[in-house]
Amino acid sequence: MTISEPLAGPAGLWPCQLHRPVSSPRRPPGLAEIVIAARRVLESGGREALTMRRVADELGIQAPSLYKHFASKAALELALIEDAMAEIGEVSHDAIHLAGPDAGLASLLGAYRRYSLSHPHLYRLATAGPLARDKLAPGLEEWAGNPWYVVTGDPYLAQALWSFAHGMVILELDRRYPPGSNLDLTWSAGAKAFEGPAKLGGARLSGQVTSAG
Repeated sequence: MTISEPLAGPAGLWPCQLHRPVSSPRRPPGLAEIVIAARRVLESGGREALTMRRVADELGIQAPSLYKHFASKAALELALIEDAMAEIGEVSHDAIHLAGPDAGLASLLGAYRRYSLSHPHLYRLATAGPLARDKLAPGLEEWAGNPWYVVTGDPYLAQALWSFAHGMVILELDRRYPPGSNLDLTWSAGAKAFEGPAKLGGARLSGQVTSAG
């Protein structure tokens, strides 16, 4: 996920928080129906189950009909990835606002975890393997990743925090932790480890400090 260092945020937003660049993808009814059906197939059976034939069967049409709307399976997957990014962005931005400045980091981690575990196959599709960034809606990925920068004040710390969250999610989905592990405490420990550096970064964003010294 791209986490860039934006200019000062617009009025009404936290320092360096971005306005959403686009609304939820608005698609003609035919395209929207296909994407919804593809998501049902994905969520029920995983990425391996997501084929043009399965989506066509879900819609009760012939598979070649889908190619009138999507040139390839990759194009259909990209539409699902955009939906995932839009939803993750909404959840993430809401989380930091609802929590307030002092609890934004922990709230962001909790919201990200809940969303990802609730949509495991969509999450894997959106975060695994190469990403066709040049084909995404302009600004969508940057906006979706922006809360990580807002709560840390540093692009590298933001990427490190997101990497921690992503790794935790994948390991939790894969059930790789030993039996009896208290993952709530593990997430909490991760949040605490980032809180100190994040507070310093947040102070820099607010203009309260100018150097680490």
